[in-house]
Amino acid sequence: VQRDTERWQQEPGFGGLQRVGGVDLSYVKGDDASACASLVVLSYPGLEVLYEDCRMVAVSAPYVAGFLAFREVHFLVEAVQKLEQEQPRLKPQVLLVDGNGLLHHRGFGVACHLGVLTDLPCVGVAKKLLQVDGLARDELHREQIRSLQRKGDTFPLTGASGAILGMVSCRGNSYKPLYISVGHRICLETAVRLVKSCCRYRIPEPIRQVQER
Repeated sequence: VQRDTERWQQEPGFGGLQRVGGVDLSYVKGDDASACASLVVLSYPGLEVLYEDCRMVAVSAPYVAGFLAFREVHFLVEAVQKLEQEQPRLKPQVLLVDGNGLLHHRGFGVACHLGVLTDLPCVGVAKKLLQVDGLARDELHREQIRSLQRKGDTFPLTGASGAILGMVSCRGNSYKPLYISVGHRICLETAVRLVKSCCRYRIPEPIRQVQER
């Protein structure tokens, strides 16, 4: 669902939004079968940690480019379900995912997959450009990023098909952009505003916190 579905998404300053989640699956160095599945929930707008859960998991599905969700998302869904069962009052109202949503070879990345399975609004936030639909890390793309560093603004990722697959955002003090895309139950404009509002540093706080666990 590529539109806003929640009242807080329409409110100035996201009034009514109280809990933002971040999820990540990080692998043990040198072992692509052992990973840590992590979920954190932060208060909003204070961005203070309300809940954290990390558990080691055994990953059995092979890595296939473009199908990462089938390898990882099961563990992230389990983390959300565990929270719902044990501390339902801390259930996040939106999830930020270290990965892509519609910006994907098949238009359905891990942020879409997780959003649909949990029925939560979800946003993909990637640190590298996935080169799909004619998008490339070429000189034009680098020039657009340099322009952002001066403006602190954004520009759309428009594929060769004409579809807008996501948005590039750069903080004024960072040379490295973020690639934001819709996962589920949120529109791109709202997703970009939300990610910006969650940034103390380059990486939005829910993802930064979950990756430090």
